[in-house]
Amino acid sequence: MTLQQEIVGNAMQMAVVSLHPGQTVYCEAGKFLFKTVNVSMETRLGGPSGGAGGRQPQGGGSGGGGMGGMLRQAMGTAMQVGQRALAGESLAFQYFTAQGGEGTVGFAGVLPGEMRALELDGTRAWFAEKDAFVAAESTVDFGIAFQGGRTGMKGGEGFILEKFTGHGTVIIAGAGNFIDLNPADFGGRIEVDTGCVVAFEEGIQYGVQRVGGLNRQGIMNAVFGGEGLSLATLEGNGRVILQSLTIESLANALKKAQGGDKQGPTGGLFSTNAG
Repeated sequence: MTLQQEIVGNAMQMAVVSLHPGQTVYCEAGKFLFKTVNVSMETRLGGPSGGAGGRQPQGGGSGGGGMGGMLRQAMGTAMQVGQRALAGESLAFQYFTAQGGEGTVGFAGVLPGEMRALELDGTRAWFAEKDAFVAAESTVDFGIAFQGGRTGMKGGEGFILEKFTGHGTVIIAGAGNFIDLNPADFGGRIEVDTGCVVAFEEGIQYGVQRVGGLNRQGIMNAVFGGEGLSLATLEGNGRVILQSLTIESLANALKKAQGGDKQGPTGGLFSTNAG
């Protein structure tokens, strides 16, 4: 059953989801806005993947009942919660189910910007930056993907990604405006600020590379260019979604407006990190 949703608004969009009777959608804690009274709300640890946070097993299916089934379910939930804790994500999901008729639920991201509904058909997964996830059908599995150690240490935002598999609709959010690209249209490879990557399809190769060499121009790029030492690289043939505003640039703009900007005219390695 397709998730009926409409994304409304401009500078700060929100998703209004219409649920059929018995249909369930879940969101990350903190992304819920409103609901009609006939929509039930339940908070659970973990997510749908592996059955830890989704539908509970009914009766005595094969291996699903008894103490062994309960133990496996508890271990699956603990593993999911542990992964999300390591990733710095919310530990809980909120589930919304329409009872006795059509229901409506509203969701939003946490930054001014766009939202996008992605349709999964089971053939390709989607990967997204941390905190991009807003809501999804209960038929969509949410997971955490850890990039390689070297990529993570150099790339910052790219070390931990959200992963969506299964069938159905998943709604993501980002900052500023979205830009849709396919690296195949640009010779098979694009290089972007690491904070600009919102989401990309499975099959796109994500990496991080140093900005320039250890020469005069490389040092100028790193110190004064505003990109630091690294750029994200995206290669292959598939959909890529970028955002026009990075969290770091937004934080620096707010600090500057409050008189707390310490970076002066340089940027780059001298940028003031929020927090």
